[in-house]
Amino acid sequence: MTLASHHPAPNPVLAGQESVWDYPRPQVAEQTARHIRIICRDVVLADTCVAWRTLETSHPPTYYIPQSDIAMAHLVANSGTSFCEWKGQARYWDVVVGDTRLVGAGWSYPRPSPRFAGIANHIAFYAAPFDQVLIDGEQVTPQPGGFYGGWVTAREAGPFKGVPGSQFW
Repeated sequence: MTLASHHPAPNPVLAGQESVWDYPRPQVAEQTARHIRIICRDVVLADTCVAWRTLETSHPPTYYIPQSDIAMAHLVANSGTSFCEWKGQARYWDVVVGDTRLVGAGWSYPRPSPRFAGIANHIAFYAAPFDQVLIDGEQVTPQPGGFYGGWVTAREAGPFKGVPGSQFW
């Protein structure tokens, strides 16, 4: 039995959508002009139209925002690290707004692998801890499961990695 036989049938793709099951593996990065805004406790943490998004089979896109479009005064590097087989060594960021500290709410790849050079000096954020995470004015839904950092909008057709039983998709 192949790994492909373990995943569910893709959801129907409606007009204006793309299926996450059509995304490649291994993962790729591409620029996007979609308008991204992140609001935390009435502070605009990020506002950009020049982000990168990473795409991987079964995952909603993860968005990497240039540090020049992030209110970096509210970010503090923490000691967390992880390793991605495609992008390399990640470091984590806490977001601090007033007396609120969101530990590990963002991550970046200071020296990504050559295929992902475009995301250097960019930071991705989990959607769940913020008051608003908007793409083109639409509130995103965090990728299921808590571990992954993808953002789900009406443009993506699933099902999405992270739901119970999806470990081997």
